[in-house]
Amino acid sequence: MPDDLRSPIKHHLVLHKRDPEWRVARFYSLMIERDLFGTVRLVRNWGRIGTGGQEMVEIYDNEIAAGEALEAVARAKRRRGYRDL
Repeated sequence: MPDDLRSPIKHHLVLHKRDPEWRVARFYSLMIERDLFGTVRLVRNWGRIGTGGQEMVEIYDNEIAAGEALEAVARAKRRRGYRDL
């Protein structure tokens, strides 16, 4: 797809947090997607690295709102020590 037709919104982000001293190995994944009906969803998946983790889905009116929510969650996780993978 040509670059001018691509959405400027980042659609997938994976963060991780590792601290061997405290035995911490966690991941946090954020993904914006559309379901079969065209609904914009922000899918959050988190847990211990090596597991399937837990999942939560939030519905948004458009990609811009979902992108803003993705960035807000990412900022909060980065403040808690998560880093981009």
